[in-house]
Amino acid sequence: MAAIFYVKDRAKMKLGIGNDHAAYNMKLQIKEYLESLGHEVVDYGCHSTDSVHYPEFGEKVGRAVANGEVDGGVLICGTGVGISMSANKVHGVRAAVCSEPVTARLTKEHNNANIIAFGERIVGIETAKAICKAWLDAEFQGGRHETRVQMMMDIEMRP
Repeated sequence: MAAIFYVKDRAKMKLGIGNDHAAYNMKLQIKEYLESLGHEVVDYGCHSTDSVHYPEFGEKVGRAVANGEVDGGVLICGTGVGISMSANKVHGVRAAVCSEPVTARLTKEHNNANIIAFGERIVGIETAKAICKAWLDAEFQGGRHETRVQMMMDIEMRP
């Protein structure tokens, strides 16, 4: 069985952040916002608007989360989809794309998402901040949800 991770002190988390060129400007603003909330943010890139391949950065943050280097991750690309799909290829990652805060809250409460993703071309900066805040403030509810999360994690173990 794969481990289900819990973060004990959500007030001061160490978060990994990653992006592609399409989301560089939003990443800078979100990183600053997360730090203003008291979180430590590790920036896994990219570091400019020069064209890059989002799978590289989705994997970097995904591996950091799965290995316990960071408590959770925030991924941003044009839509949030490609970079989150890349992160989800890493064993132990549960990355969820959200375009509004209610889904962000529920994805933590019900699915114990350890990475949140969104798209700079899809949401504005204030919505992106609200998505992050909702996800960070939410707590995994366990119970029947724990069984379902474990079922998801077990899929990774099957050929």
